[in-house]
Amino acid sequence: MLFLSKLASASRARDSIVCIGLDPEPDRIPEHLGSGAQAAVRFLRRIIRATSDHACAYKPNLAFYEQYGQAGVDILALVLQEIPKDIPVILDGKRGDVPNTSAAYARALFERFHADAATVAPFVGLDSISPFCELGYALVLARTSNPGAHDFQDLDTGGAPLYEVVVRKCVERFAADRCGFVVGATYPAEAKRLRELAPDRLFLLPGIGVQGGDAGGAIAAALDSRGGGVLPSASRSVIYASDGRDFETAAAAAARELKESANTARSEAIR
Repeated sequence: MLFLSKLASASRARDSIVCIGLDPEPDRIPEHLGSGAQAAVRFLRRIIRATSDHACAYKPNLAFYEQYGQAGVDILALVLQEIPKDIPVILDGKRGDVPNTSAAYARALFERFHADAATVAPFVGLDSISPFCELGYALVLARTSNPGAHDFQDLDTGGAPLYEVVVRKCVERFAADRCGFVVGATYPAEAKRLRELAPDRLFLLPGIGVQGGDAGGAIAAALDSRGGGVLPSASRSVIYASDGRDFETAAAAAARELKESANTARSEAIR
């Protein structure tokens, strides 16, 4: 099943448009779960069980697994096994390199780890993105959620900032069922402009919660003409809602609150 179809089915089944990041931070995992790789697996398995009624996608960020060294691959594999089969997985590695290297990255993410989508960095060029679109679904970095996004993404390319050029060229090159964009929830004005350039694309909206992104404002700015096309994403504000023995209950409550607030914002925006 193509990523967008799987996402739509999971969204309907759970009445949710919310993505949850699964990013293990060793210093934030509740102490009673132990330490090291086993603690990360215990923690993330319980987080998934607690939140799977409220998420239509999960997004493990590969850096948080790679920091565990060789054990990181095993942690990721066990975590992916825990995610319900009908919920799509976005592997967030922001890959992108010369074509043969990108092809290897794409095979690793889609054929070995069986991701449904992956985040992709566009700086090397369109031929670095192509392998991800061929083997799966690429979420191309357009306007990222961090403050430093201004450093390069705002550079004037002759009347338009660089991030607009990235979106325009990707829309021209890649089909809508194979390519969408990462558009930070912290930049709703830019999201609104990019929606004009990419009316039929999915926007992954990271940065909600700890980074300061507002789900309501981002959703209202980024919705497509059919009232969809948005996937607001939160990580730390959900999975680390508590550092105590109630962490599962707290994560479930935070995920449910995010789902409900996202649904409300969507409903108000399409009235």
